[in-house]
Amino acid sequence: MDLKPGYKRTEMGVIPEDWKEGDLDTVCSMKSGEGITSARIDDFSPYPCFGGNGLRGFTTRYTHDGMFALIGRQGALCGNVVAAGGRFFASEHAVVVTARQGVDIRWLTYVLGRMNLNRYSESSAQPGLSVSKVLKLSLAFPPVETEQRAIAGALSDVDALIGALEQLIAKKRDLKQAAMQQLLAPPSSGQTGQTRLPGFRGEWEVRPLGELAEIISGGTPKTGESSYWNGSIKWCTPTDITGCSGKYLVETERTISKDGLASCSAQLLPVGSLLLCSRATIGEVRIADCEICTNQGFKSLVCKPSVNNEFLYYKLLTMKSQMVERAIGSTFLEISKKDTAALQLLVPEHDEQTAIAEVLSDMDAEIASLEQRRDKTRDLKQGMMQELLTGRTRLVSISTQ
Repeated sequence: MDLKPGYKRTEMGVIPEDWKEGDLDTVCSMKSGEGITSARIDDFSPYPCFGGNGLRGFTTRYTHDGMFALIGRQGALCGNVVAAGGRFFASEHAVVVTARQGVDIRWLTYVLGRMNLNRYSESSAQPGLSVSKVLKLSLAFPPVETEQRAIAGALSDVDALIGALEQLIAKKRDLKQAAMQQLLAPPSSGQTGQTRLPGFRGEWEVRPLGELAEIISGGTPKTGESSYWNGSIKWCTPTDITGCSGKYLVETERTISKDGLASCSAQLLPVGSLLLCSRATIGEVRIADCEICTNQGFKSLVCKPSVNNEFLYYKLLTMKSQMVERAIGSTFLEISKKDTAALQLLVPEHDEQTAIAEVLSDMDAEIASLEQRRDKTRDLKQGMMQELLTGRTRLVSISTQ
């Protein structure tokens, strides 16, 4: 394949012709931090203390002052790369990376993060990196700091956007939580609800959950019978619930056949059913976006005509602690069908339920839109890193360097 003008073929692949190849030792030095006991780490001292798993706390003295990259040398985040600036203490479980003269540390931090250094861990029991071996890893790099700074600046701008989106998402989640507390919480001081939406004045009524919805347990076909599995019926487990970030459950990891459904106590639930975990992750709930059945770890709810299922979904999110308090069991905690049915809820008339659900659903939709934008921005950053850190796209022309 013909090379583009201005590029050359090397052992590192195709790179700009003015870029160089070398070991990491060419662009930086690395050294593990100092030992420190947990007694010298607290939450109140002035200097952050970093270890192999990130920030450990704070301490009274610092080992470094300036801009550096930190690599986790041991532990669960072995090979993880973070930037560190100012005065801080680096423990012996962190590798401090110092850029050599003419090398931009921000650019180097992005390069190190993209190298997946955890691959070079040398121990299966306690992951650990050898500094001397990491320094021998090869890379291609722009020799002029101007281009390094341009690359780092572009990626930093995207990181800043991601950070701003994260902050906005966190703020919107807090606002939603406050709205749920105001709109769904039990009345205080004899008043019916802490906040009422305009146009609603009727009294709220305390009713047991068993009067608001039909409660349906699940079941599991025999695992050794192949004809019962991999059919067209979605079969939900608590893992599907905890792996679902939104309020609607669309897909399940496993499916069963019609024969499998008929062979066990599971029932096919209609669209809109509330899938309420009654074991392990007690109180976690999602709304079924399709016909579905569950295993025994659920007390699913099919709402009565007078109950808005999305209102009940939000109401149940505020009642996890009550469900856990009613759970019993020696091997694992579980809330029974009887105790689930006996849960007391304060509920308004159907029209007010619907209005409250719409307010909270709109907030959820806004959060989901922001999360989607954040995720797309993260994908954009990954694409930019692939282009900029390999030289496929240049931000600084050769003639201006």
